[in-house]
Amino acid sequence: MPSRLSLRWLASLWVVLAMAAGGGGVWLWMASQAAWKTHLDRAYIAGLALHDSLENGSALPEGVTLVQQGAAPTLPAGWHETLLTLTGGGRPDLSRGARLSIRVQSPDIQYPVAEVRSYGGGSQAAGLASVTRTLARFCSTPRLFVQSDTGPWLHIQGAAIWGCDAAPPDRRLLAGSVLGGALLLLLGWVAEVSGAFSSFAAALRDHRARNAALPVGGVEELRQTAEAVNAYVAQDRAALENRALVLSGVSHDLGTPATRLRLRSALIEDDALRSKLERDIDEMTTMIDGVLTYTRAEIGAEPFRQLSLTSLAEAVVADYQDVGMPVRLIPAPIRAARAGTLFSRAQARQPVEAHAILMRGQPTSLRRALSNLIDNALKYGREAEVMVDGDADDAWITVTDRGSVLTGEDLARLTGAFQRGGNAGAASGMGLGLAIVSTIAAQHGGRLEFFQAEQGLAAKLVLCRRWA
Repeated sequence: MPSRLSLRWLASLWVVLAMAAGGGGVWLWMASQAAWKTHLDRAYIAGLALHDSLENGSALPEGVTLVQQGAAPTLPAGWHETLLTLTGGGRPDLSRGARLSIRVQSPDIQYPVAEVRSYGGGSQAAGLASVTRTLARFCSTPRLFVQSDTGPWLHIQGAAIWGCDAAPPDRRLLAGSVLGGALLLLLGWVAEVSGAFSSFAAALRDHRARNAALPVGGVEELRQTAEAVNAYVAQDRAALENRALVLSGVSHDLGTPATRLRLRSALIEDDALRSKLERDIDEMTTMIDGVLTYTRAEIGAEPFRQLSLTSLAEAVVADYQDVGMPVRLIPAPIRAARAGTLFSRAQARQPVEAHAILMRGQPTSLRRALSNLIDNALKYGREAEVMVDGDADDAWITVTDRGSVLTGEDLARLTGAFQRGGNAGAASGMGLGLAIVSTIAAQHGGRLEFFQAEQGLAAKLVLCRRWA
């Protein structure tokens, strides 16, 4: 057997244990049932023999004695008494032979008359046998009195037949406990294994799974899966980091020849040629920086910390305004709230002033995302309006341009890498800006949405306020 039990081994073991527990429980139940049947049959036969002894004077059954009473039996205080009269003719109006009067007295049980199947008909022997069988069914210390017609009352003593000590141990409760316990243990193990897989799936879906190792535990198959996923995630992260390192090196190495090209292009006397060359150099460096930024956004290594999204947006907008860009921060719409007291519910609505939107996030990544949205709005829509708002769970930044018109297909593919809208025209860019924004949104448990506003296209960056 392996050192760590696999799901196959554990399932086989539990199946065997369940079968053994089921077989043991069924055996206990059947054995107890058979013992009780034997006990009741013995009491029934004793009742038949007792009737034969009373009617024909034959020997009493073993364990039964008779004591003749001088007077009718009295009922002790607090005791219960059951009275029966047995006839021998099938119906009371067709009775023949002597009537048999029976009194059963018990300190704690009122014996049911319905248990005597021959009451009101049938043979007296069967009726008396039913009485003795009923006495054997219940654990008590009954007193049985019998009178034939007007003869003397006889006290029948048969504790060895129907007393508590004569009854076999009833193991049916134990059998049911064994079966129920085995079933609960089996269901508990199944729930534990299922819970381990569910916890693993939840951890795998968690946003921190890409930066932290998944817990390794449970059955061997789950351990192997967790180790394989951890190894894959580590390799994927290492590949991303290596890609970023290579691109960073390439960007750094290209800086020197790019600078030399700029210096040499300044010596070109042809203005048109010099302008084209400088534009090609700018596009090349922008391309390298864009790919490097996208790769770093995929890695998402920046730590999360508490920040004010409102203050961050104000700082970014102020940077654009300092260089004369048509970017402005507009307040979020004022939402009305009901005003009331502890003792009354007021229907009037009071305006709620805007406040700072606090959240946990990556400040540098969020600045980059907002800058990309503003750059796109300026590039394709002439100006940008920024609004910050939120609720208890999410915060969002909406950047609205003026005059940009995109098709539905453009909106569906804008968040992909190297994708540009139909209105890009001759504007510079590689189509990585919105892909970077979408990646940063996903790292904050959010999403990037687009919708048509009155003056143009609005991009909405939705972020989870308590994502990490």
